[in-house]
Amino acid sequence: MCSFADYFVMCSGESSKQIEAIRDEIGHTLKKQGIRPHHYEGTVDSGWLLMDFGDVIVHIFAPIERELYQLDQLWSLATPVVRIQ
Repeated sequence: MCSFADYFVMCSGESSKQIEAIRDEIGHTLKKQGIRPHHYEGTVDSGWLLMDFGDVIVHIFAPIERELYQLDQLWSLATPVVRIQ
């Protein structure tokens, strides 16, 4: 669907603490495997964090920002690998 990544991970945290915990856990888990992000963007307070691991882009949203930016709909033609609600 795009030339710059193979997978997009989109998830939400209900609070800034939860968003921070999701970011930290992804970072710690992948770091143990020798995988480090190429780029970070956003802040916990902004309600949208992006972690760029090259072939995998991780978006961590607060519910309001996830609804506002509607990336789920933008990528609706992509085949979901896993969907957890």
